[in-house]
Amino acid sequence: QVQLVESGGGLVQAGGSLRLSCAASVSISGISAMGWYRQAPGKQRELVAVTQSGGTTNYADSVKGRFTISRDNAKNMVYLQMNSLKPEDTAVYYCNADLWSVHYWGKGTLVTVSP
Repeated sequence: QVQLVESGGGLVQAGGSLRLSCAASVSISGISAMGWYRQAPGKQRELVAVTQSGGTTNYADSVKGRFTISRDNAKNMVYLQMNSLKPEDTAVYYCNADLWSVHYWGKGTLVTVSP
């Protein structure tokens, strides 16, 4: 069982920055993929960014060049640095761990970007 706790959400003006953190209850060094997803009101949950254990990262086209995902295996933490935020980035952001194709989710943290 993997427990994930997100933090760092809040209200920010367009153009601003936020850094989300995800704390895992277990060592993440053996978890092949850690990612961030988001769900806006009335929309489906979508992948924002994912980091593989080997260091590979992938991003949704909508956040490329603005968001950066990173992981600290020693601290069992995953981060999402979000810059140049836009109102359309407003959503609940969820941390995800893909452990042998079993997905674990945090409860989410709300990010609101005002115009």
